[in-house]
Amino acid sequence: MLHTRTTPAQRRRALRQRLTTGRLLTMPGAVNPYSAKLIEEHGYEAAYLSGAVLAAELCLPDIGLTTSTEVAARAQQVTRVTDLPVLIDADTGFGAPVNAARTVQLFEDAGLAGLHLEDQTAVKRCGHLDGKTLVTREEMAQRVRAAADARRDPDFLLMARTDARSVEGLQAAIDRAKAYIDAGADAVFPEALADEGEFAAFRAAVDVPLLANMTEFGKSPLLGARTLQDLGYDIALYPVTLFRLMNGAVEDGLRTLAAEGSQESLLPRMQTRSRLYEVLGYADYTAFDSAVHDFTLPPGA
Repeated sequence: MLHTRTTPAQRRRALRQRLTTGRLLTMPGAVNPYSAKLIEEHGYEAAYLSGAVLAAELCLPDIGLTTSTEVAARAQQVTRVTDLPVLIDADTGFGAPVNAARTVQLFEDAGLAGLHLEDQTAVKRCGHLDGKTLVTREEMAQRVRAAADARRDPDFLLMARTDARSVEGLQAAIDRAKAYIDAGADAVFPEALADEGEFAAFRAAVDVPLLANMTEFGKSPLLGARTLQDLGYDIALYPVTLFRLMNGAVEDGLRTLAAEGSQESLLPRMQTRSRLYEVLGYADYTAFDSAVHDFTLPPGA
């Protein structure tokens, strides 16, 4: 009730340890604190916060318009309610290398378990759109190095994302990933790989934990968990899945309400009031409030 039962340090260690097991970690993207709680209740072992979702929640495109403090504030709201380790999208670090350093510390303070930085220019684009531009390999290495040096908790996971596959080709993306590891990255996120063979080639070339982005309607095929496990990937990411499902349901509900003049036919598809209250822990809050209300000081106090 009110807060998690674990500390950020415990959650960071849990994520680090989980990535040593050799088992694929399935990581859905939370839309908000409530959905993060649902991810935990449904048995997942980690959650994710997508920069694209955080921007879209503000009705903004994913082109670097959000700020590090906006994102950190939203992240803290999520980490307050879940005992899962949460990985977050830090875009390009929100500026120069020193901004990336500040971002690491903001996100540590927000209770996150790790972040990923990407090698796009500051005016970034969604990783599955055309027209991306990259900073040089050296500039991104400086970004990663600054982030690594600013980290206070050694268990805070620093992941480097490279968008080079769509711009410079697969081999360049692999070369960049190796440079970022040398600069201090603990894990790598190769964005927009084109097919299963490219996923395999990246795994063969890079020996740190790898993330596979299974976002819908993008450039990468939607590989199943068994396939990703066999390919040797460590994290299967579903960054926008819940957001898209939610928005699809909202639009369908609006159409139905307009057409039928009632929400009656939608009731079987709704979460019930009792389930909502169960997730929110209404009974726990009521018990807590009653205990405080009934509290009396002992005689002589």
